[in-house]
Amino acid sequence: MNRSLDHTTSLRIAIQKSGRLTDKTIDLLHGIGIEFDNYKRNLMVKTRNFDVELLLLRDDDIPEYVQDGVCDLGFVGANEVFEKNTQVTVLRGLNYGNCRLAVASPKDSTLLNPSDFEGKKIATSYPYLTKRFFEKLGVTIEMVEISGAVEITPQLHVADAISDLVSTGGTLKANGLVERFTILESETKLIQTQQALSEGKQQLIQKFLQRIDGYQTAKKSRYILMNAPLDSVETIKTLLPSMKSPTIMPLAETEMVAIHSVIPFDQFWDVMEQLQDAGASDIVMLPIESMIA
Repeated sequence: MNRSLDHTTSLRIAIQKSGRLTDKTIDLLHGIGIEFDNYKRNLMVKTRNFDVELLLLRDDDIPEYVQDGVCDLGFVGANEVFEKNTQVTVLRGLNYGNCRLAVASPKDSTLLNPSDFEGKKIATSYPYLTKRFFEKLGVTIEMVEISGAVEITPQLHVADAISDLVSTGGTLKANGLVERFTILESETKLIQTQQALSEGKQQLIQKFLQRIDGYQTAKKSRYILMNAPLDSVETIKTLLPSMKSPTIMPLAETEMVAIHSVIPFDQFWDVMEQLQDAGASDIVMLPIESMIA
C-alpha cells in the first residue's frame, strides 16, 4: 500500500515518539540547531528555524512510513529497518542506540552453537531476521512470535531459546539466560525514502546531512591548545593527528609559540604524553559544538 501524501515542500522526518532512541535523537536535532517545542504532547511538530516537520511514531512503523513516502527521512534502529525488509536508502549510521539481536538459551542448556538449534523452538519479536539467519546456515527452527516479554518464554516452556535485542545483557542474566551468538549488530540509522523527491527537498536533505556530519565529527574531536618552544614545532606537528596543518602563533616570549589544532578525542591522552615529552606545556583540551570541513 502506498500512503504517499502531497505534504508541502517541508521535509517530513519520522522519529521515535518514546523509547530508547528518543532522547538522543532529540539531542542530535537540537545539537544541529533545529528548534522545536512540545514534542512529547504532539504527533507532529513543526520546527521554527528549518523547513522540517517531525512526525512522532512507534519505532516499528517508521521504516514503512519512509518506504511509502509519507516521511522523507527517518531515525530508526537498524534492527527495525532490516526486520521490516523495507525498500529505503540508509544515509548514515549515527553511533547511538547500539545493541545487537542475539540468540540466548538457559544457562544450563546444551544449545550453544547455531547447529544445536535444529528443530528447536525460538521465541522472538524479530521472526524475519531470525529465520533468515538460520536458513542461511541450513538450520531448521520452529518460530514462536512474541510481541513482548520474550525472555520469560523458556521458563514457561513456550520456547527452548530466544532471539532478542541485547544491550548490557542484564535482562538475560536476570532471567537465567546466556547469550550464545549474534544475529545482527544494530545502531540508529538515518533512512531516506526511495520515492521521487523534489529538487527543493533534495537540497534540504543535503543541508541536513551537512549539519549532521559536522555535529558527529565534532562529537568525536577536541580542540587542543598548547605552548611550545619554537624549535619543537616540527616534532609536535608530526605528533598531532589533526585534520589539517595546525595553527602556529607567536607568543610574547620570542622563543615560544602557541599551537592550536583539532584531534580525535580517543587519541588525546596518548598524544598528550608525547606532546609533553616533545616540550609542549599548558595543554588545554576543549569540546567542539560543531565542525564543517
